[in-house]
Amino acid sequence: MSEPKIGVIGLGYVGLPLARLFATKYSVVGFDINKSRISELKSGVDSTLEVDDEVLNSVIVDKNTGSKGLYCSSDVNDLKDCTIFIVTVPTPTDKNNRPVLTPLIKASETVGGVLKKEDIVIYESTVYPGATEEDCVPVLEVVSGMKFNQDFFVGYSPERINPGDKLHTVDKILKVTSGSTPQVGKIVDELYKSVITAGTHLAPTIKVAEAAKVIENSQRDINIAFVNELAKIFNLMDINTHDVLEAAGTKWNFLPFKPGLVGGHCIGVDPYYLAQKAQEYGYHPEIILAGRRLNDSMGEYVASEVIKLMIGNDLRIKDAKVLILGITFKENCPDVRNTRVVDVVNALKEYGVSVDIFDPWANEDEVLKEYNLSSTTKVPKEKYSALVLTVAHKEFNNLNLEMLKADNAVVYDVKNALINKDKTL
Repeated sequence: MSEPKIGVIGLGYVGLPLARLFATKYSVVGFDINKSRISELKSGVDSTLEVDDEVLNSVIVDKNTGSKGLYCSSDVNDLKDCTIFIVTVPTPTDKNNRPVLTPLIKASETVGGVLKKEDIVIYESTVYPGATEEDCVPVLEVVSGMKFNQDFFVGYSPERINPGDKLHTVDKILKVTSGSTPQVGKIVDELYKSVITAGTHLAPTIKVAEAAKVIENSQRDINIAFVNELAKIFNLMDINTHDVLEAAGTKWNFLPFKPGLVGGHCIGVDPYYLAQKAQEYGYHPEIILAGRRLNDSMGEYVASEVIKLMIGNDLRIKDAKVLILGITFKENCPDVRNTRVVDVVNALKEYGVSVDIFDPWANEDEVLKEYNLSSTTKVPKEKYSALVLTVAHKEFNNLNLEMLKADNAVVYDVKNALINKDKTL
């Protein structure tokens, strides 16, 4: 195969690091429908903080010349010369936890419009087994007017990006690869192997690769649900869950999961994709859905525990002020996608308390747009009846809690990160 020109569709938390990596060796066109995102990247800035500005600027090129480097564009015509397309758009769920493939279908339509003979389309978005060939390929065929596995081919290589993780970057995470034919599988595998220093694993089929990805996060979800249930049980017994886990963790094969709020773009979403497909086959996945229900209940549980502590301290509940420390879905990262901290906020509001949100990492406009909640990146000047640490940002380590506490105020630490707290999850 001749030197490929790669088009990456979707330049978010997954697409940009991947496009940047490929651009160190190949000509890459990064495509995104968000024009402000393209303008930002062309100026050498990544607001997701996944790629350092210096690193980004080292690969950005201002012309689509076909030489090594990353050219960012919102013009689909710039994709016409690409021979390999990599789709990295989000795959969310709706309010009823049903898979939403709209971004994936729209991206497939975009690629289908520029697809040529012998081109390869690789999907990285997390989906249920069968989605690539059953949902995406028909779109490619209709829009392109070409025949699958005859005129064009597809591959699947699930993303394993861990937002905010500067240690396990995309090149250092082993990549699962697959192709629609054995030959295409080898081509896809060699492509990723050329930039992924951690190596690759070529799966025998696309469905195997899809299934492998979706169970990775389902497994983590179930394990976290287990320790969340333990936290509820041990709290009733007045036993510190983290002390129990530390003691149990001295055994070599004990799995070190911790209780908490389970959100984000993967763990809180992917199990529903697998469950949906299982139900289509007539099987009701009891353990997977039970884990989801338990983890989705944790926001209300945290709120009720905070209220109990406040009542125990003889604090007035109605119109009391509570400060939430952190709104992102994980620590030291600006990503607010599917954050379950909003469950804590909404549950507290139902008790009649007034809630403020302080998060030095979260974009205030994004939080307002996504959840209709006001947040601030600056330390508040007010006093609060309760402080609830929901995200263990490093900035909170040196936060003077006493300056924020009203008389008899309680401190509830979801992440067990603070020294002076009244209770932890």
